[in-house]
Amino acid sequence: MTLAPRAVLVHRTTEYEELLARHGTHGQAAFFLSSRDRDIREVAERHHRTVRALSDVAAAVPQRWRQSRVERADLDRFLFGPEDVVVVVGQDGLVANTAKYLSGQPVVGIDTDPGRNPGVLVRHRAADAGALLGAAVAVGRDVEELTMVEAVADDSQRLLALNEICLGPPGHQTVRYRLSTDDQAPPAPEAQASSGVLVGTGTGATGWLRSLWHERASTLALPGPADRRLIWFVREAWPSPTTGTSLVAGALTSAERLCLTVESDRLIAFGDGMESDALTLTWGQTVHVGISPTTLRLLG
Repeated sequence: MTLAPRAVLVHRTTEYEELLARHGTHGQAAFFLSSRDRDIREVAERHHRTVRALSDVAAAVPQRWRQSRVERADLDRFLFGPEDVVVVVGQDGLVANTAKYLSGQPVVGIDTDPGRNPGVLVRHRAADAGALLGAAVAVGRDVEELTMVEAVADDSQRLLALNEICLGPPGHQTVRYRLSTDDQAPPAPEAQASSGVLVGTGTGATGWLRSLWHERASTLALPGPADRRLIWFVREAWPSPTTGTSLVAGALTSAERLCLTVESDRLIAFGDGMESDALTLTWGQTVHVGISPTTLRLLG
């Protein structure tokens, strides 16, 4: 028997809920914020908007469907199924946090705070949830295939991200490694010491990646969200007698990979800012970073 679709509502703990967890009561949280010249009413109103949006989306789920909820902190322990329709209720970044755990399920982004969020990935309002859920399972649905980036280590560890993957030290130290791209012939790998390497997509080009691109006054063309192209930058490469700075930026097409071999005790690779769910790489390990065959299927 074919399972009915399941609507999975993804959300995150609000700032107001975090304040209550820390201070115990509304009054104590209000006093804490007032001592820092902030008004709890603003924080509480954003919380109530999120709660209302979640309630409206839940009510819009068709009666015959199954329904589940998952908080951002539990995403790495949640099992998504092939019949799921994923409804991200919150900010653009929450879509990116969710994307790495999916394998082709359609995603609907619901903006809980229009005007405050850019709305790049959370493009819809809670009132539209019913129609969007129907469209998500319809034949010929309007889905945008957003490019994702992946890192694959030589021990088969794999990391997926929607915006960017950062490879670097688990702190603020310098990390050492050898870097090359697949299209370069030996002896192309360059020994480097830096604070890390950032490899991002067209979606990521609206955030951290763009700030590096702007800071460098880079002439690289930024990709669009659906473009099968990545760009990458080495962060703060250090020139020395044994380390170079000639290979610090570039672009990758579908057939190309950035190759990094670790020459430090420990290096981590994490995606979309989630250091809590990172790959750990040790001396001598090699990781290849490039375009993933998996895409984020976002309803337009």
